[in-house]
Amino acid sequence: MLLIRPIQKQDLDNLLVIAHDSGHGFTSLPANRELLENKIKRSCQSIEADVGAPGDQAYLFVLEDTEQQKIVGTCGIEAAVGLDDAFYHYRLSKVVHSSRELKIYNTADVLTLCNDYTGGTEICTLYLSPDYRDGLNGRALSKVRFLFMAEHIKRFSQQVFAEMRGVSDDDGVSPFWRWLDNHFFSMDFPTADYLTGIGNKQFIAELMPKYPIYVNLLSNDAQAVIGKVHEKTKPALALLEQEGFEWRGYVDIFDAGPTVEAKLEEIKSVKNSQKVSVELNDTSQVSEQVEAVPYLVVNTHLEDFRGLVVYSEIDAIAKTISMTQEQATALKVKSADTVRALKLA
Repeated sequence: MLLIRPIQKQDLDNLLVIAHDSGHGFTSLPANRELLENKIKRSCQSIEADVGAPGDQAYLFVLEDTEQQKIVGTCGIEAAVGLDDAFYHYRLSKVVHSSRELKIYNTADVLTLCNDYTGGTEICTLYLSPDYRDGLNGRALSKVRFLFMAEHIKRFSQQVFAEMRGVSDDDGVSPFWRWLDNHFFSMDFPTADYLTGIGNKQFIAELMPKYPIYVNLLSNDAQAVIGKVHEKTKPALALLEQEGFEWRGYVDIFDAGPTVEAKLEEIKSVKNSQKVSVELNDTSQVSEQVEAVPYLVVNTHLEDFRGLVVYSEIDAIAKTISMTQEQATALKVKSADTVRALKLA
C-alpha cells in the first residue's frame, strides 16, 4: 500500500537518500543530514501548532510504501514565505525607449529583482522515486497538498505559487547562472543553489545586481532558458497547469525557471474535492463495483493526516464512499467518519 502522511522523525535516513537522488536544482531538499533533521522538526512543530493565520510554518509529507517500509516520495508546503528572510524573484517585464522627434520606438524585456511573493503560500519539494513514477502516484502526491490546504484553509494564504526547476545540465550547470556568475558572482551554480537551500541568502542581497537587467544583453544561452523548466520537471508543471496555475512572468533568480501561481479557492482540486462519509465494504464488494474509479481520499485530521488512492464510487445521494476496513484503518477513520475525496481519473 502507498500511503501519504506527514513526515516523522524516524524518516530522516530515507529522506537523506531522496535528497541525494533528487540532484542539483532541488533547493528545498539539501543533502545535509543536520538540515534535513531541522526540516523534519519544523514540519512536526507546524503540524502540532495552533494556527489561526499563515505564518512561519512548513508542512512536509511523504509517500510511504508500507510493504517495503520505505519512503519513496515527498511533497511540501511553506505556509507564508519571506516573513523572516527576504524571498527573491526576477519579474520579467517590458520597457519602452522612444523618440517622437526621431520616430523611433523600441521595446525591451527586462528582469527586475523583487519580493512580490512575500506572504504567499509555496508548494514545494515534490519528488517521486523513479521506480514509482507510474500510474497515479505522481498525481496523488501533487494533489494531496491541495486537499490538505482545503481542509485546513486558515493556515494558508489565498496566493499559492510554485517555483519550477529551471534548465541545467547533468553537472548542475545553468546557462542563466553562468551569465550571472561571469558578471556578478564567483561561485558555481550548485554552490549558490545549496546556500539558498540551507537559508544562507545574504549573499544574494550583497552580490545580485540591484538594477533591472536588459534581457538582450544576456548571452543567447541564458536568454533561451528564461521561463523554461528542466526536462524532469515538465510532468510536475503539466499537473499544476491542469490545476489552473499560470506563469505571470516571475522566474527564479538562479536558473530562471518559471514560478506559477493560482488563487487557493480557484485550484481545481480544491474546488472539485468533496466531503463524504465512509461506508465500509469487504474487498470483493469494492472490487466488483462496475463504476469503481480512483479517488484520492484524505481524512480531516491534522497530526494524523493521511491520504490514499481508493478505487471506489461515491453515492451522490447518500454522500458516501465505499472502502475496505484495511483502507479505513490506513486512513485512521471508521464507518460514518467524514473524509475529503477527489476523483483522479
